[in-house]
Amino acid sequence: MKVKFVLTMDDVVVGDKNIDRVILDWETQIEQQEILELSQQWITSKNFLTSRMEGLTRVGESSLTIEPIEENEDVEW
Repeated sequence: MKVKFVLTMDDVVVGDKNIDRVILDWETQIEQQEILELSQQWITSKNFLTSRMEGLTRVGESSLTIEPIEENEDVEW
């Protein structure tokens, strides 16, 4: 399934720089089981982001939105 991820991080420290807000969004193909696993890791891990992003040392608040994207295969021109 094709989904869109939107990651919002507030009060971020990268290296020695303080950043008010960072928003990352991307689309990818992913299986529903992988989404469930990712969501579970996100909820249960306190350092989910800082352990995966080089230079990121602090995140005040964060949210992750996962939205399915409808693929319109029958496009008529």
